[in-house]
Amino acid sequence: MSRLRQLRPETSRMLLKTGSYYLMHIMVAAMVAYLVTGNLIASLTLSLLEPTVQAFAYFFHEKAWSRAASRQSQTGGNPAVAVAG
Repeated sequence: MSRLRQLRPETSRMLLKTGSYYLMHIMVAAMVAYLVTGNLIASLTLSLLEPTVQAFAYFFHEKAWSRAASRQSQTGGNPAVAVAG
């Protein structure tokens, strides 16, 4: 737990965004899966599995974009230098 408290503010914010996105995604996925299958158990299973994988993907996607933005700001806004560097 102490390691979580030492996270940088932007990482902490990303984790909160990821968590809220995860909950929203579960609710939407459950509704869509239920409408498609008509089966409550199947819809709950699908709605928990797929968003869980997506939440991890989203977190790392955000980290990559944050890193790219940081590199771009360090190179004075020249994206070619940021990619090459």
